[in-house]
Amino acid sequence: MADHHKLTIAISSRALFDLEESHLVFETEGVDAYCRYQVERENDNLDPGVAFGLVQKLLQLNRSHEHQEDVEVVLISRNNADTGLRVFNSIQHFELNITRAAFTGGQSPYRYVKPFNAHLFLSADPRDVRNALDAGVAAATILPSKSTVNTNDMGQLRIAFDGDAVLFSDDAERVFRNHGLEAFTASEIASAHDPLPGGPFRDFLAALHRIQAKYSQNDAPIRTALFTARSAPAHERVVRTLRAWNIRIDEAVFLGGMDKGEFLSTFGADIFFDDQRGHCDSAREHVPTGHVPHGVAND
Repeated sequence: MADHHKLTIAISSRALFDLEESHLVFETEGVDAYCRYQVERENDNLDPGVAFGLVQKLLQLNRSHEHQEDVEVVLISRNNADTGLRVFNSIQHFELNITRAAFTGGQSPYRYVKPFNAHLFLSADPRDVRNALDAGVAAATILPSKSTVNTNDMGQLRIAFDGDAVLFSDDAERVFRNHGLEAFTASEIASAHDPLPGGPFRDFLAALHRIQAKYSQNDAPIRTALFTARSAPAHERVVRTLRAWNIRIDEAVFLGGMDKGEFLSTFGADIFFDDQRGHCDSAREHVPTGHVPHGVAND
């Protein structure tokens, strides 16, 4: 049985490994050619994909706190069991402790995310990600990135988030888009003491915080950060919201519209989540990035 107390991440094979060559075979030559291609190469190990370093660090958390099994990663793939053998052989080669999987034979795999009690779903397929978000699960489309390895050598897992429409609802962002910056600022000042509603990644951040809480702040194997286009005075509501949720976030950077990429590189993010493709395109030049197709920016 799945453990409801574990931090559980569901990931697609194309997010975990570099399957672009074989995916091109599927798109240009069809299913039968793809199946032959994978079976003929099932003993050839796949190269790491964009989210590989993140998964490595997630699984290393199980060794960090008196050998407690805090984290589980499950594979959810459109492959069938036959073509998925190459993926599992590569998992074994890299000694990733992934034992649970669902191979859906071409059908959308997102429907297995909830039965696995996943807090997060990472996929290269935007359709599956949108379906998971609609089902109430934090999800992101892993984007092609120049960075496919751990961006910091501290051994610490570093996860960065945008605020509105990711950690928080898109209520404030809708005010900005519909009425402009002046109305947004006035609204946030007036609502400074009213916590923002939670967004799709609130529960995932809370699950990370539960692991962090087992350690002193200096010794925690996870470090989180908020990188938001907000600036003062709209920062106050964000700070008070996290305080009301009783969730620690280690670093908060209020950028006032500056590009996020170099800041994320400075932080050493193993992954960054944002709802706006423009911010994601800047970020993925520097760090592994997941696009969250949620909220008014994606309507």
